[in-house]
Amino acid sequence: MNTAFLAALIVLVVAVIIFVALSVRIVRPYQRGLVERLGKYKETTDPGLRLIFPLVDTMRLVDMREQVVDVPPQEVITKDNVAVTVDAVVYYEPTDPKRLLYNIHNFIMAVTKLAQTNLRNVVGEMSLDDALTSRDTVNAALREILDDATDKWGVRVVRVEIQKIDPPPDVMNAMHEQMKAERTRRAVVTEAEGARESAVTRAEGEKTAAILQAEGVRQRAILEAQGQADAVKTRADAERYRQAAVAQGEAEATEAVFTAIHRGGATPDVLAIKYLESLGRIANGRATKIFLPADMSSMLGSIGAISELFQDGTSAGNGQSDAGGSAGQG
Repeated sequence: MNTAFLAALIVLVVAVIIFVALSVRIVRPYQRGLVERLGKYKETTDPGLRLIFPLVDTMRLVDMREQVVDVPPQEVITKDNVAVTVDAVVYYEPTDPKRLLYNIHNFIMAVTKLAQTNLRNVVGEMSLDDALTSRDTVNAALREILDDATDKWGVRVVRVEIQKIDPPPDVMNAMHEQMKAERTRRAVVTEAEGARESAVTRAEGEKTAAILQAEGVRQRAILEAQGQADAVKTRADAERYRQAAVAQGEAEATEAVFTAIHRGGATPDVLAIKYLESLGRIANGRATKIFLPADMSSMLGSIGAISELFQDGTSAGNGQSDAGGSAGQG
């Protein structure tokens, strides 16, 4: 009796443990849980500890993190009939776990095929040069197309990146040759522009030097002219001052002589004597020509008066001498 009860208790405990184990579900933070009851969708659970009824409810977990799908390389013919190999990757994140689980069977295969098809369409409408230089345009166009197509699957396409575009080997060689020629052309153009700029700079330097030299010569001439003008002006001022001083001195001397003559009461006889002295000084000079005054009669009259004066003085002296002698004799 006790053994049967103990066995039944053990079976019950094991059943409870199994029931609890089947009932407890843990949904992680990056997951969502879809609960199905008897094969029919019931609800979507958030992260945390969830309980379901075993054998009645089932829970399917959906990863809500951003995922990446590698699109296999494929050949694409561009608009200018060049076959290139294109490789891309697609980044997406689920937005509705219910539609992602029930609206598409194999989302990875579906988005891969969709990306390949639209990649051929987008790149096929572009030339090789545009495809190589406009990857951002290709990425934006593919992302928009894939996002619209996958919206009904509960997925948002975050971005599409073109990993590489490989042209055929002969096209690659031609591109290398073209790039080499372009770089050579740029080098020649750069060298020519450098030579031209150097010549222009040299010419401008020579022009500036010539202008500065001419300006220096002009300034020097102006300064020399100003210096000569100042010197001439200074000499003229000095000469004018000298002449003024001489004239003033002569005027003062004349005035002094005139004053002395008037104060001394000079007679015409004295003036005649001074006149004769002046003529003597003129005759003793270095002049080769002597100009005598035109009024010779007055001069001769003065000379006669002087001679008579001297004669009268001599006769008076002799008379005095004779008178003295007669007196002595007497």
